[in-house]
Amino acid sequence: MAALNGPVRQASAPAVEELEIALLLEGVFQRYGFDFRAYDRPGLTRRVLGLMGERALATVSLLQDRVLHDPPTAAALLRALSVRPALLFDDPEQVRQTREVLACLGASALPKVWLAECAHAEQAWSLAILLAEQRMHHRTEIFATVANEELLAEALEASIPMERMAQYQENYLKSGGTAKLADYFEVRGKHAVLLPALRSRITWAQYNLVTDASFNEFQLIVCRHALADFGPLLRQRALRLFHDSLALFGVLGIDRELAPGDTLAASYRPVFAHQAWYKRVA
Repeated sequence: MAALNGPVRQASAPAVEELEIALLLEGVFQRYGFDFRAYDRPGLTRRVLGLMGERALATVSLLQDRVLHDPPTAAALLRALSVRPALLFDDPEQVRQTREVLACLGASALPKVWLAECAHAEQAWSLAILLAEQRMHHRTEIFATVANEELLAEALEASIPMERMAQYQENYLKSGGTAKLADYFEVRGKHAVLLPALRSRITWAQYNLVTDASFNEFQLIVCRHALADFGPLLRQRALRLFHDSLALFGVLGIDRELAPGDTLAASYRPVFAHQAWYKRVA
C-alpha cells in the first residue's frame, strides 16, 4: 500500500490514446462481435480519429461510450473500419490483369470465384462483366463476402447514379473494354443496375475473415483491399485461410507481393512479374 502514497507516474498522451483505442476495440468485440484488435494499428487509428473529428469528440473514450450505448454511432465506427468501396473499373491496370487471369479458369468446368471482403457491389459487378465478355458467366459463380451486415444489405440493393456512367465508360475503355458499358445495365429511373442475368451469378454472404473458417473450394480468390488493413498475425491467418480455400493451380490475387516469410509462400508461383497475382502449385 505504501506505493500508493508516492508520486503517480503520468502516461504520455500517445500512450493514453493507445490504451483508449485498445479498450475501444475490445469493447466492439465484446459488444458486437467484430474483431479489429489485430488490424494494422496506425491505419486503424487514423480512421478512428477521423470519425472523432466528424462527431466533435475530444477523446477515444468519449467515442467508446457512444459506440457501446448508441447503435448509430457503433454502425458509423464499423463502417469507418470496414474496407473502402471500390468503383466500377476504377483501377484499369488491375482490370487488365484480371482479364488475363480469368483465362486460367478456362480449364475448370464450373469455376468458383471468391471476392473476400468485397469492396461493395461495383467490384463484384466489374468481375461479372469481365466474365460475360469472356463468355464464362453462365458457368462461373462469384461468391462476394463482407463482414458488416449493413454493408451487405447495401450491396444487395446497390445501383449506380446515371451521371457516373460516362466516367465509368472511360474507365472501362482504359481497362481494355471494347463494348458499350451501358449494355450490361438496366435503367431504373435515374439509376443503373447490373442486368439480372449477371447479378444472378453473384452470391452475397456475410463472412468474417478474422474468425470464420474455409467454406468452399475456389479457382480464384481476390482480396486486395482488406489485407492492407491487417496486422502481421492477422495477415498470416488470412493467407492460411486462402490457401485452405484455393484449389490446386487456382489463382490468388492479394494487395502486395508475397514475402519469403509469408505463410506457405513456397506453394505459389507469380502469374505476372512484380505483381500480386499467384498460382497455387503445391
